[in-house]
Amino acid sequence: MTAIPYTLTARHKGFNRAEIVDQNFIEFVQLWQGDVQAPLGGHSPVLPGSALNGQGFRELLESQLISRHLDLMARVLRVQNKVFYTIGSSGHEGNAMVARLTRHTDPAFLHYRSGGFMAERFRKLPGMDPVMDSALSFAASMEDPASGGRHKVWGSKPLWVLPQTSTIASHLPKALGTAVAIEQARRIGHKLPIPEDSIAICSFGDASSNHATAQTAFNAAAWTAYQKLPAPVLYVCEDNGIGISVKTPNGWVANNFRHRADLDYFYADGLDLAEGYAQVQEAVEHCRTTRRPTFLHLRTTRVMGHAGTDFEIEWRSVEELFAVEASDPLLRSAEIALSSGLYTKESLLALYEATRKRCFEAAEDADRRPRLSTLEQVMKPLAPYTPAAVKAEAERTDYRDRRLAAFGSEDKLPENQPPRHLAIQIGQALHDIMAKYPESLLFGEDVAQKGGVYTVTKGLNKTFKGSRVFNTLLDETIILGLAQGYANMGMLPLPEIQYLAYFHNACDQIRGEAASLQFFSNDQFRNAMVMRVASLGYQKGFGGHFHNDNSIAALRDIPGLVVGCPSRGDDAATMLRTMTALAKVDGRVCAFLEPIALYMTKDLYEAGDGQWQFGYPAPGEAMTLGEGRVYGQDANDLVVFTFGNGVTMALRAARTIEAELGWKVRVVDLRWLAPLNDAFIAAQAKSAKRIIVLDEGRKSAGVGEGIITAIVEGGCGATPLERVVGADTYTPLAGAALLVLPGDADVVAAARKLA
Repeated sequence: MTAIPYTLTARHKGFNRAEIVDQNFIEFVQLWQGDVQAPLGGHSPVLPGSALNGQGFRELLESQLISRHLDLMARVLRVQNKVFYTIGSSGHEGNAMVARLTRHTDPAFLHYRSGGFMAERFRKLPGMDPVMDSALSFAASMEDPASGGRHKVWGSKPLWVLPQTSTIASHLPKALGTAVAIEQARRIGHKLPIPEDSIAICSFGDASSNHATAQTAFNAAAWTAYQKLPAPVLYVCEDNGIGISVKTPNGWVANNFRHRADLDYFYADGLDLAEGYAQVQEAVEHCRTTRRPTFLHLRTTRVMGHAGTDFEIEWRSVEELFAVEASDPLLRSAEIALSSGLYTKESLLALYEATRKRCFEAAEDADRRPRLSTLEQVMKPLAPYTPAAVKAEAERTDYRDRRLAAFGSEDKLPENQPPRHLAIQIGQALHDIMAKYPESLLFGEDVAQKGGVYTVTKGLNKTFKGSRVFNTLLDETIILGLAQGYANMGMLPLPEIQYLAYFHNACDQIRGEAASLQFFSNDQFRNAMVMRVASLGYQKGFGGHFHNDNSIAALRDIPGLVVGCPSRGDDAATMLRTMTALAKVDGRVCAFLEPIALYMTKDLYEAGDGQWQFGYPAPGEAMTLGEGRVYGQDANDLVVFTFGNGVTMALRAARTIEAELGWKVRVVDLRWLAPLNDAFIAAQAKSAKRIIVLDEGRKSAGVGEGIITAIVEGGCGATPLERVVGADTYTPLAGAALLVLPGDADVVAAARKLA
């Protein structure tokens, strides 16, 4: 790059760095003294030897200028409360090359410094305006086409840019999942919403590449490629050498990724359009043709700080700031524009100022547009629910031929079998669901040939083959990343997390990503899935904390997530039908908690009574979201609210209470834990003389608080109430577990206190 021909050191630390960066460009153009080559045509190389032609350069330059002036506009109008986001793309404008060399149907999961990429991708479809769309997003306008004013995100439904929030590196697993899903579709005969040779694009910063979530995505990509399985994901590491204020060691990214097996490394200079274009092109073509995971190391810089509130002069030397600002890629683009003869100084500055004017006018216009003003408006896309359509889908039975093929014959249909226990009925329900939905996939650790740790998925792999039922590597983050990728491509994923304790390793894939996508995309994108998790306590013979986890609070805290927990086999089948319908119809993310201790339970009161085995419900039966089950509907002396393992516990305790105290006991199995059905709880509480809330979760973080709140807010706060709950501790091994978890005797003791 030509040296900047004016004295940077004259600019002292009291100046606004955004103003300096702005002025640098203007002065660079005004003072430029380089040679001008002979005028070239639009299809000629912009500079000798460059793969980028003149017309392509013009358009990339325009995209770079749009990105830059959106940043400058945001710094000015933020202090006037007209825009609400100042994390900019300045220094990263070279990512526009990635947009130009890929297609608008290549799903993109973008770094927040992707203004150049977005401006360039907007060219792919006529009639779209990157400036106005971005301005609406900056202004948090309801008319923002990406998120409806809920967040400043780079996103577009027609351009296949799925909005990302700011959780560091959490989008890398689902980008890999999307790439795998593109290839999986062919194997299961699923029609993709995009071309079959599409690739998934995922950009992130150099600092983010060190995050555990990023590392697990790179590992899984290489693990996939090592087995010769296609995974066409283009990971774009935009290396600006710094993460907020922490510098990336010089050469770290190249050293860390250049020689990784099965993650193909390419380097490109994102500061120089003429030089970097061919380098980016090589990486994109490699990814598309080889279908292998590809790592593009894109050189960038960061000017104007991390965000508007980052006053770099307080922690960086003036000399260092001058050096960073001198590496501004727009100065190199200006040099190319002038030396190529494509622009004169006057025409380039005119374009620069016209772009500034366009961005400010759009921002002022966006500021006049309506913003979210009611809670209803804010929450509208979070958890859509259309009861009639969900019911119709859950009860749909037009797949009889596929069902007969799955089970083998009429005689072998599960509804024609004797009553069975929970594990068997879940397995039967999964066979049913996979027959009903040819686009469904079931995957996780050990789920295929082994049939899961508890044999719940036994036989599915044989019936539906390895293209639909398969094992993954032991990594919950990737399991849920794959689920999101399959959902992005219109499939119905049924991921299994082996134990609830293991879910916490990957909680953000649901909390920060899957469950938030509808909210932050204004319901334009969905991550419909049903996540199965072996859960809760009381497992005998094999336990300890990691196999007896009752931390449901972590799930109940995720906005929009549906959480269900059956205690018996017939309920499991009808609940799964409803959950898959919720996913298909309303795009909901569902968590199906399977009580491990009840998997094989056949008896209720005494050995051999067989009273906890139930017949399989006919295909047309389903359970309404929020619908509970009541045992002893007319019994009012004592009402026990519970779920999961608490149901059998309460029923056994009820016998003792009735014999000892003479009370008639009603047991209410909530079944749905999020959202809790407050109206149902209040209705059951109104006729109760006494109440026990039985919750095996920990005292300070269970389901019981929500139940009690529903009772009190429902007007039953004066009813005598006791809570039976687990202790605030991890679950120990062997018999000691029963010291921290509630038992039958605790329920009886609570009743005695109420007496």
